[in-house]
Amino acid sequence: MKKKIDLLELTLIIFMIVSLISIAIAASFGKTAFYIQLVISGGAVAFGVIRLLSARRDSRKFLEYIGGRLGAVKSDTLIRFPLPVAVTSESGEIIWMNGLFHDGVMKGEECFGKNVSEILENYDREKAFNPGGCEVSCRGGFYSVVSTTSSELGERLFALYFIDRTNERKTEKLYDESRPAVLSITLDNLEELFANCKESEKSWIKGEVEKLFEDFVAENHAFLKRNSSSKYVAIVEEKYLRKMEEERFSILDRARKILTSEEQPVTLSIGVARGEFSLDKLNDFSLQALEMALGRGGDQAAVRTVNGYEFYGGFAKGVEKRTKVKTRVIGAALCDLIDSSSNVLVMGHRFGDLDCIGAAVGMANAVRDMEKDCHIVVNRETCLARPLIDKIEKAGTLELFIAPDEAKEKVNDDTLLIVVDTHIRNLLESQDIYASCRNVVVIDHHRRMVGSIDNAVIFYHEPYASSASEMVTELLQYFDSRCKVKKSDAEALLAGIMLDTKSFSMRAGVRTFEAAAYLRKMGADTVKVKELFSGSLQSYQHRSKIVSTAEIYRGCAVSFAKSYDDIGLVAPQAADELLTINGVASSVVMYKTPVGVSFSARSLGGMNVQVIMEALGGGGHQTMAGAQIPDITPQEAKEKLLAAIDDYYEKAAGHADA
Repeated sequence: MKKKIDLLELTLIIFMIVSLISIAIAASFGKTAFYIQLVISGGAVAFGVIRLLSARRDSRKFLEYIGGRLGAVKSDTLIRFPLPVAVTSESGEIIWMNGLFHDGVMKGEECFGKNVSEILENYDREKAFNPGGCEVSCRGGFYSVVSTTSSELGERLFALYFIDRTNERKTEKLYDESRPAVLSITLDNLEELFANCKESEKSWIKGEVEKLFEDFVAENHAFLKRNSSSKYVAIVEEKYLRKMEEERFSILDRARKILTSEEQPVTLSIGVARGEFSLDKLNDFSLQALEMALGRGGDQAAVRTVNGYEFYGGFAKGVEKRTKVKTRVIGAALCDLIDSSSNVLVMGHRFGDLDCIGAAVGMANAVRDMEKDCHIVVNRETCLARPLIDKIEKAGTLELFIAPDEAKEKVNDDTLLIVVDTHIRNLLESQDIYASCRNVVVIDHHRRMVGSIDNAVIFYHEPYASSASEMVTELLQYFDSRCKVKKSDAEALLAGIMLDTKSFSMRAGVRTFEAAAYLRKMGADTVKVKELFSGSLQSYQHRSKIVSTAEIYRGCAVSFAKSYDDIGLVAPQAADELLTINGVASSVVMYKTPVGVSFSARSLGGMNVQVIMEALGGGGHQTMAGAQIPDITPQEAKEKLLAAIDDYYEKAAGHADA
């Protein structure tokens, strides 16, 4: 009805403008024509005004008439009703309201004839008929709207009852924003930074760090307590934690700007716990989140959520830990655990590579030297290191490798399962064997991911190590004196180190070369090791085709490979080779699998491919990562990859600007 009146007003205005133009034109023909046109136009305009006023009067009478004929929703009752009430037509037009609606909900604003959906945000007529009603907002207030309906005057009418929830929402918002969150903070590399610093420089770094935390407390109105020289705990309100998340924990970037004279940055790791828990629970959860952040290489924040963890940062390279005290302690504890076990199974991840099988061989033969029954669980058909398995068996080590089905028969209550080169349950060669073993040991170097093995008796996790083979090599040096590393074992371990370091060009630290030197001392022949990396002519041709079809997108070489028989072995090799192209900082090779699309990603360290692969549901290292997406087409997979690269650069730019 209001729309009809508005249309009449618009028509009258247009008619008046046309009349003025026609009067002006008539004046040019003489006074007679001018007066005749003036009288005609004036009469027509007067008639239009009278009709408009009459329409407004009729509209008001109609609304009053409707108000008197509301039937099931009697107007007298609704006027005295203690809640705001409005009545709408079938089309949603407001045709009646009581005073509480006009003054309370509408704040005195006229709304007769307006559509209710234009006034109420999030209004849903169907939901309004539910017992709980429909949650809406209007003029800064929040209401639950419950609706009833009846048919009057041949038209279906709707009565809307408004229950004021404004104070509840304000209280809810205040509660939500003021809930405490606990942050466990640690300085990742304080000991390494101070190792070569003068006392004056140490004092300056400490002062800058203290100023950093003072600013943090002032900005976020936080409570901060230092537990040691490098560990802090902070309590902040939820609203300030959300601000930190929006800024992607800018304190990480500000810390990184504190440099020593050798241009080494200060880095922080932060574990965050939030939610409706007691403070002691939040403190425990924040420590778990901190452990997750450190397990991923540090220089990042891990926020514990209901569905797992969210990560911020992680753009800096990890710092190698030079002390071997932890290795010695782990080695002694592992020897005691092996001695108390009836038998041992060693298992890696699916599609085991040279690092996985090499670490397993070194560990299994050491256990056998301790006169314990030990086998390596591996699926030969899917293993990518079959040449190494053949080499070990030719060297005289028989019945070392067994299939998962055969291994399951050897599991008993005292069986020890040693997992190498992975810590993710879903990536294990056999999850059934893992579930059957009560005693589990994990030895892995990959950055920590959600879904990790959480019941390990010993969880030896060193994300700064180059490979699992390096970690096993160090452990063997602290094993029982009965354990002797044979030449074939040394070559298997060296092959694993060379694979993950790309022949000592990536992620090779001081301890990496020390481990390699020890293996060389044990008789490892580098020529024999190099032969394990040799492939067939057909594999070389496949690799060349993958490289030749690559496209460069924002410094990342992207190639989609055909599903060759040896694609699982060729794809990572092609990804490595793509890094030799000028202007390429990272590479990703995609290939189709029976269940979806797999990704093999590599980088030279400038780009963290782990972050990109995590966006696709995978993970790995800063320079070596992978992922697999089920039930997806190659084109969709490529679009997801490019979007993940774009998102990575946006986040990296945000850190650079901070």
